[in-house]
Amino acid sequence: MTTLVVGASGATGRLLVAQLLNQGQHVKAIVRSAEKLPEAIKNESRLTVIKASILELSDAEMAEHIAGCDAVASCLGHNLTLKGIYGKPRRLVTDATRRLCNAINANTPKKPIKYVLMNTSGNRNRDLDEPISFGQKCVIALLRLLLPPHVDNEKAADYLRTNIGQNDTMVEWVAVRPDGLIDEPMVTEYEVYPSPIRSAIFDAGKVSRINVAHFMATLINNDDLWQKWKGQMPVIYSKAE
Repeated sequence: MTTLVVGASGATGRLLVAQLLNQGQHVKAIVRSAEKLPEAIKNESRLTVIKASILELSDAEMAEHIAGCDAVASCLGHNLTLKGIYGKPRRLVTDATRRLCNAINANTPKKPIKYVLMNTSGNRNRDLDEPISFGQKCVIALLRLLLPPHVDNEKAADYLRTNIGQNDTMVEWVAVRPDGLIDEPMVTEYEVYPSPIRSAIFDAGKVSRINVAHFMATLINNDDLWQKWKGQMPVIYSKAE
C-alpha cells in the first residue's frame, strides 16, 4: 500500500510517516522543508519526499502525486504564531481537503481511496447528537470568532461529512479527533470512542501525538478497523494508567 501524507513535517505528521513505514507501507510525504523530517526516516527506500506547499500545487500536480496511492492522510495545521493563526491561508485544512478529494476524483480510482483527516475533539460531529454544555457552547462560539484555525477544522470535517458523505464511490473518510495533545516517546495503550466522553473545554483528556499517529496508520493499514470507523469522527484518548 502507498499513502500520501500532507503536513508530513509537523509534530504529528512526521510520527505518522514513521508509523506507516513501520507498518510496511510506502509513503509519499509532501513537505515544504525536508530538513524537518527525522533523520531516522529520511533515507528510507519506501519514502518519497515531495518538496512543495500543498496549496501551491496545480490540480494536475496534485492528481499526479495521488496517482497510485491507496490512502491520503492530512496532519495539516496552523503554526501557533500570530501569522500562522491570523494570516493566510485562513482555510488551509479545508482547502487542502477539498482539493485532495477533487484530485482523487479526477484520477477515477477503481476502488475508493481512504482519506484520514486529523481534526480536534473541540469540533462536534453534527451527524450525531453530541450533547455539550451551555458553557462549552459559549466558549466554542468565542473560538470561532477569535481563532480562525478552529473554524478551519470545523469546515474541513464538514466538507467530508456533507460533500463526500457516506456513499461516495471514490473517497471514504475518517476524521480523527484527538483530545489534548502531548508528546510521548513511545506508543502506549489508547481508547477510541465515537464521541467525546468528557468536555474538550472544561475536562479535557490527553493523548500522545504518537498514539494518534499509530491509530491513523492502523486505520489505513487494517481494513477491519477502517470498516468500523469509516464515515465517522472517532475521539482518541491515551489510556489512563
